[in-house]
Amino acid sequence: MQRLDVRNGQPLELPRPKLDIAAAISAVRPLIEDVAERGDEALLEQAERFDSVRPTAIAVPANVIEAARAELDPALEKAMRTAIAHARIGHEAQMPRQTTIEVIEGGSITQRWIPARRVGLYVPGGLAVYPSSVIMNAVAAQVAGCSSIALTSPAQEAFGGWPHPTILAACSLLGITEVYAAGGAGAIAMFAYGTSSCEPVDIITGPGNIYVAAAKRAVLGLVGIDSEAGTTEIAILADDSANPRYVAADLLSQAEHDPAAASVLVTDSPDLADRVEAELAQLTAATKHAARCAEALGGPQSGIVLVADLDQGIDVINAYGPEHLEIHTRNLESVADKIRNAGAIFLGPHTPVPLGDYLAGSNHVLPTGGTARFASGLGVQTFLKSVQQVHYTAEALGQLTEQLDTFARAEDLPAHGEAARIRTP
Repeated sequence: MQRLDVRNGQPLELPRPKLDIAAAISAVRPLIEDVAERGDEALLEQAERFDSVRPTAIAVPANVIEAARAELDPALEKAMRTAIAHARIGHEAQMPRQTTIEVIEGGSITQRWIPARRVGLYVPGGLAVYPSSVIMNAVAAQVAGCSSIALTSPAQEAFGGWPHPTILAACSLLGITEVYAAGGAGAIAMFAYGTSSCEPVDIITGPGNIYVAAAKRAVLGLVGIDSEAGTTEIAILADDSANPRYVAADLLSQAEHDPAAASVLVTDSPDLADRVEAELAQLTAATKHAARCAEALGGPQSGIVLVADLDQGIDVINAYGPEHLEIHTRNLESVADKIRNAGAIFLGPHTPVPLGDYLAGSNHVLPTGGTARFASGLGVQTFLKSVQQVHYTAEALGQLTEQLDTFARAEDLPAHGEAARIRTP
């Protein structure tokens, strides 16, 4: 892994993937426009072009979904049911409460939270199978109270043009019956514009590659989106108390996702850095996806940042804004309290990011590329709209009419004031 030493005040150049989002948007725009114009036929052609298979239909039949569940490995079904149960607990804790406050006597505001009616959930195909992404997206939408939930995942040549059976089995366990065999930018367009098979949605959520992220940006405004979640990232902030083998294993766990995955260690201990690199070499050589991991760890998006002390390390983390942040230091809570920018924070030696990927009860759909500076991870709030409901009696309005009229005249909007005055006896 590359090393960046900022201990002597050198300019900070954080490891970042080299992405050209403008080029990606140019690439996906024709695909989006084609689906908007030709619907299902365009989707079938895009599946044949990009996934090497032409499904017999875009909508996955119910019997195919149920057959996938019937064939699901019992051990995996048990793990998935645990993940669903834990995710429900974690997301129910996020639900805001409706509140009413009296501003003046007879005048109140009620804060309401209204779920989106229809949502589209995207689950990637790619180098791995992600039933966990089905759970993360679907549970958040269900707990929020969305009444219509559709899910799409790329067609798979190995499975007759349908999404991977494990994805379909997860849908069945969650009670999702509206599932589509479509991926990439075309699937995003399907949700945004609708086709003869799929009614358009109000919000699109779910992770994907740069082309999925670009497509989501392109349709933002026509529909809502969660974020432009890109390739996975992990940053680990560690001092000399950290276990180097644990740190190396966790860096490797995210490198396993994709050759473009980012794994970054920030530490004030050169000795820890050396020991982590030694452990990484051993663990990478022994892992199944060694070539993929080595490419990710050796890429420009990964590296070890040496800092003078933990305060500087915290500054580096806040500048980086990682998707996942692990903290392996003394005084975990006080260090964590100083973190402003991270998608999710994992504390201590026994809370690895993969726990959050599957079973912790948190959501693993998180902001990437530094967008944690202003964005949150997927949760019930993604699917909720905040609406203020205002109710004033005649007496309460009367108390404010003169001041309202004064404001209106100051803004040269006299009809505003008259709307209140006309109600005055």
